[in-house]
Amino acid sequence: MLWRKSRGRPMNAPAAFIHPCQPIVAKQPPSGPGWVHEVKHDGYRLQIHVKDGRVRLIQSTAQTGPSATPLIVRDAGRIESSAIVDAEVAWLDSDGMAVFDALHSRVYDAKASACAFDLLMLNGEDIHRRPYVERKAALRKILRHDKLLAAACKLGLEGIVSKKLDAPVQVRAVRGMAENQKSQCTGSHPRA
Repeated sequence: MLWRKSRGRPMNAPAAFIHPCQPIVAKQPPSGPGWVHEVKHDGYRLQIHVKDGRVRLIQSTAQTGPSATPLIVRDAGRIESSAIVDAEVAWLDSDGMAVFDALHSRVYDAKASACAFDLLMLNGEDIHRRPYVERKAALRKILRHDKLLAAACKLGLEGIVSKKLDAPVQVRAVRGMAENQKSQCTGSHPRA
């Protein structure tokens, strides 16, 4: 039996938009056991909803039309599971550098790429409250594929995001609860 919310939607039905974690800004990435670090691309946040080969792209503010980002839709359509993937959309120049202004202008959307970094739902199961290490392992399966900040800065990237391995998705940054942190670059130097 499926329990229903007051509006009639089954409680285990996929959400239209799952509010993503919002990392707090930190001067330096955290050290010690239990952290994973990822490159922070200079782009915008996107959730990729895939079901039965159909793809919906949703930003926190609106649904994105599939014709605007055909490469993302094409690649997401290859996912054999139903899933909601948390990603960052970036447009890369000929040197492989993310150029947010070009992406923001919407002129280059047709050549934008999605950098998937988290899995929120898989085959109808809401997994966004599971530990990050489990979600990341599941994401690797469906996609088949302590000097990271310095390397990101050297590449001219925005920075990195660090997440506690056992942390669930945190909707809002909360002081004193630093399960997600963002370390940014200025040129080739870290910044807070």
